Amino acid sequence: MESLQIELFDTFRQGGLVMWPLFALSLVALVVFVERLLFLHRNQIRSKEFLSGIENSLSKGRLIEALTICQDTPGPAAAMVKAGLMSFRGSNAEIREVVREAAVVELAPVKRRVGALYAVAQVAPIFGLLGTVIGMIDSFMQYEQQGVYVHAGHLVGGGWQALISTATGLALAAVTIMAHHFLVGRIRTVVLEMEGLG
Repeated sequence: MESLQIELFDTFRQGGLVMWPLFALSLVALVVFVERLLFLHRNQIRSKEFLSGIENSLSKGRLIEALTICQDTPGPAAAMVKAGLMSFRGSNAEIREVVREAAVVELAPVKRRVGALYAVAQVAPIFGLLGTVIGMIDSFMQYEQQGVYVHAGHLVGGGWQALISTATGLALAAVTIMAHHFLVGRIRTVVLEMEGLG
């Protein structure tokens, strides 16, 4: 285990200074993904059970009980239904408008920070490419300074930096794009849930 850690650190070091921004970007992506995943999981509800509870309370004329069910149920869908129930004295058009406005307000926190993952996916390959350019510059500088008698080891350092930084940037971008698509799929489920309750 220790030898693997040493090997990983050596590989990281060979990637050059560009590896540090890539490491920071990977931490940002991980934190955003985990936070959004937990947020979406906490706000997931069983729509059928929730709706049957609301309908049961309303059929008995217990509006306060229905509002309490909405209050105790997490997520944007429950908040949207609560907004509709609170405007029960209005016309159908007014209730629909209130529900639509509540849906817009409630969707904002659901979609928050997901764009950060897409930004990381776009920026990571650029940093990898920057590492490639820096590695090639280093190799050419070594060749210029030492001429045809340059030791192969001096050129290899720049080559390793170029390859490792590029591979890291591309790998980070690929993983982050998958994470972004996964979260977008979960958000689409929430939106469909809200449309079904609307």
